[in-house]
Amino acid sequence: MSGPGVGWLWSLVGAKVRRFVDTEASSLAVVCGSGDDEVVPDDKNWTWVLEKECGECGFDASRFDARMSGEAIRDLAARWSAVLARDSVNVRPRPGVWSPLEYGCHVRDVFRIMDGRVKLMLTEDDPHFENWDQDKTAIEDNYGAQIAAEVAAQLRDSAEMLALRFDGVSGDQWSRRGLRSDGSAFTVESIAKYLMHDPVHHLWDVGADVPVY
Repeated sequence: MSGPGVGWLWSLVGAKVRRFVDTEASSLAVVCGSGDDEVVPDDKNWTWVLEKECGECGFDASRFDARMSGEAIRDLAARWSAVLARDSVNVRPRPGVWSPLEYGCHVRDVFRIMDGRVKLMLTEDDPHFENWDQDKTAIEDNYGAQIAAEVAAQLRDSAEMLALRFDGVSGDQWSRRGLRSDGSAFTVESIAKYLMHDPVHHLWDVGADVPVY
C-alpha cells in the first residue's frame, strides 16, 4: 500500500508504483522533491487485503486478532521510529518512489485518520467517512521537507491515541459499522485488520524487517 487511502486507507498504497527498491546504484537516489520525480497517485482499492494474504509484505488479515491492535500499533510505532532515524531518511531510492521520510509521514497520518474513523464508528450509527486523498496530502504538507525527528514523535503520539482507542473496544463494539465514500462497509474489527496492512506493508517498502502479527 502506499499513500491515501490504506484504500481509502486504501487506495492507500501504490506498492507497484511507490515501492522502495534497494539499489547499489546510488546515482538513482534523489533527495525528496528534486528533479523530475513525481510520484504517480495510487487509486487501487486495497480492501482485498481482508480476503487474502498480501503477496509482497506477507500480511494475512485472517490471522490477525483485532483485539491485539493496540499492542501491534505500538510495536509498529517503534519500528517506524527506527526507520525515521536513518541517516538517509529523506532520500528517495529512485525517481517516483517515496523516501522513508515520506512513508513515515504517511503512516503518521494513517494513524490519525484511522483514529478519527474508529471514534466515529464507536459514537455514531453507520457513519460515512469523509474521503481522504493521501497523495494530495503528501504534496500539500510537503512530506519530503518535514523533519524526521518531529515526524517520529508525531507518529508515536498518533499511534498511541489509536492504540488506546482499540484498547477500549469491547464486546459488541467490534461489530459497529462505518462506510467510506465509495460505499465499502467496515466494522471496527475489519477496519482494524485493514489498517494493520498499511504500516506493515510500508515497512516492506522501505526495506525494514516486517513483523508477523
